[in-house]
Amino acid sequence: MVERIGLGIIGFGIMGERLARFGAGHDQVRLTGVWDPSPEAATRLAEAAPGVPMLASPEAVIAGCDCLYIAAPPAFHLVHAKAAFAAGKAVFLEKPLSVDTAEAQAFVDAAEAAGARGAVNFPMASSPAVAQLNAWRAGGAVGDPRELAITIAFANWPRSWQRGAHTWLDRPQQGGFTREVVSHFLFLTRRQLGALVLEQGRTTFAAPERSETAIAAKLTAGGVPVTLSGGVGTTLADDHNSWVLEGSDGAIRLRDWSYAERRGADGVWSAAPDALPNERMRPMVLQRQLDGVAAMTRGEAHHLATLREALEVQQTVEGILAQKA
Repeated sequence: MVERIGLGIIGFGIMGERLARFGAGHDQVRLTGVWDPSPEAATRLAEAAPGVPMLASPEAVIAGCDCLYIAAPPAFHLVHAKAAFAAGKAVFLEKPLSVDTAEAQAFVDAAEAAGARGAVNFPMASSPAVAQLNAWRAGGAVGDPRELAITIAFANWPRSWQRGAHTWLDRPQQGGFTREVVSHFLFLTRRQLGALVLEQGRTTFAAPERSETAIAAKLTAGGVPVTLSGGVGTTLADDHNSWVLEGSDGAIRLRDWSYAERRGADGVWSAAPDALPNERMRPMVLQRQLDGVAAMTRGEAHHLATLREALEVQQTVEGILAQKA
């Protein structure tokens, strides 16, 4: 049996708690410690992962782990990542890499030059639904890609389950749905089709010091035309999304995060036989994510998003947000 890697966590909000709950029972990971400045985080940790200590500082978490998971707000990502790399540890980061694209570029360049072990949390790299899309494409269901359409919609922002993080999620410096959600679909696009090139974009900010309420953009990915639209108040659902790839021989789509669907000759969309709603697919994604984290920490090949991929997504996102309506 392979020895489990020690995983430390900085930031015990929604994402940190989610990974801790699942990681506590993972066969390749052992949780070594958590740090979060919130006074109530220790209570939540004791319930989510009994026996895992709430440590006194980020430095203590880094010292005790093999890999550091950074789930703090974006402004603090690179501070902790640089400290972990300096200590010879692997890093699993939330996106975006940074609130400053130039800083992110310098960080990725330095990490690659040093051979640092780092990856970024884009769950679609570990999604069974995306694996189904890959299988359909390999089987000729799409043929030559011709165009892609991405649509993102929210009843409100932040979403109902994120309201506790509104102090940064609904601010233009770190938050907004383009960084938080659209980035996932841009990562998927990059993986499926190739390098992203932003041709034009438009972003609407409805109120000062609040995050965006609407975006529209045209891009190419590996030369394939991509249209992107997103908005708040455009659906009654907490969120709704679709990623639709049209090709010479057919079309496939990812809907609402976890439904892989294929369009038949009759024009009707049909889901994969094993399709599941996102909340039921999440444990499968988390299992494969942590498998990847363990492999990355050991210096082995892995499927997780690379630092370079995350940088390219961040550059595209910030390019869209800079084009104010």
